[in-house]
Amino acid sequence: MKLVLFSGALFAALLLFQSSVAAQPAHTPVPGGVAVIALPANTKSARFLGNPVLIIGDSEKPIAIVGIAMDQAPGPAQLDLVSGAIVFDVLEKSYLTERLTIQDNNKVTPPARDYDRINRDRQEMMAVFESFTTDRAINAGRLEFITPVEGRISSPFGKRRILNDQPRSPHSGLDIAAPEGTPIKAAAAGIVRATGDYFFNGNTVLIDHGQGLITMYCHLSKIKVELNATVEQGEIIGLVGQTGRVTGPHLHFSVNLNQARVDPALFIAQP
Repeated sequence: MKLVLFSGALFAALLLFQSSVAAQPAHTPVPGGVAVIALPANTKSARFLGNPVLIIGDSEKPIAIVGIAMDQAPGPAQLDLVSGAIVFDVLEKSYLTERLTIQDNNKVTPPARDYDRINRDRQEMMAVFESFTTDRAINAGRLEFITPVEGRISSPFGKRRILNDQPRSPHSGLDIAAPEGTPIKAAAAGIVRATGDYFFNGNTVLIDHGQGLITMYCHLSKIKVELNATVEQGEIIGLVGQTGRVTGPHLHFSVNLNQARVDPALFIAQP
């Protein structure tokens, strides 16, 4: 394939197309963020690190919404097209560190007897995260989520976590504290692709919104949707709980985009 690199000036001009399309996340090209990249007219597909990415807009002004993983190094990155590529810069971002005490230490350092279950859980969830449906993303490209539960943000996305004095992976979602039993709503319309009681996540629902955009809702006390059900934005999908690895009742809400966990706050409509 011949590599065609679009110049910075052309790239900047293409970004002006954004103002004419439906609601979308802000261009936040940092680890854990999203790059909003205007594409040449009639572009139907693009890939980042080998994974297909979400495209919104019409054929004249398509726009790629690219998830950037937390472990992405700052510096030049490349969005691959069929006949070329667009280079954009990933900027540096620092996240806070938090220390948590988990009463059940087996949820921090699981015993060997739980390894098989943990692996099964991971494989089931990864099968959803790695999927890519060709359906247009939610609401014909309006990528506006609602807040799935009313409550206090108890832990933002991206914090470097130390659990019982042991370093663990950065926080890959948004924690919203709320009383147990508080209804949880689907952040956007989609299809329920997985439900289950997982070792770390507790009772969990995963919803597919199309083109590799997946939301996950964890630690529920009760799941109120069935596998493969179609849900509308705002539909009740479960109740707040404290199942799995938790310090109290809350919803862990995460967003997966082209196999990268990104900050859910970027997708939630601001008042």
